[in-house]
Amino acid sequence: MPADDPVTVLSEEDSWDLLSSVALGRFVVVTGRRAEIFPINFITQRRTLVFRTAPGTKLYHAVMSDEIAFEADGHTDVEGWSVIIHGRAHLLTAADEILDAEEAPLMTWPATVKPHFVRVIPIEISGRRFKFGPAPFR
Repeated sequence: MPADDPVTVLSEEDSWDLLSSVALGRFVVVTGRRAEIFPINFITQRRTLVFRTAPGTKLYHAVMSDEIAFEADGHTDVEGWSVIIHGRAHLLTAADEILDAEEAPLMTWPATVKPHFVRVIPIEISGRRFKFGPAPFR
């Protein structure tokens, strides 16, 4: 792509670097024909995502869905970026998995009990960087 191209496709490495620079994203599942979107705080751990949750709709759909999507983004005054993951969510139940997740510096934001850890295992990751500016003349 030309250096002045307003949209750049990110490498997998750049996508992971950007994901590890933020803590808030959107966890997406499809139930029937309706998309459900849940804001989550998360952490990256060895090219996976980990988040905590309480029993309820998000946890149910995370473990019952064949495939999930996740998106996080960020921006400065001159550019923005977006990274999307398609993958599977896995409820951590084994003691060693839970201990591993507990060692990650992941704090829940709301002051609620969130006893369950979920790990998102990517099947595909894609990212884009966007330069801000006026639309080109047509």
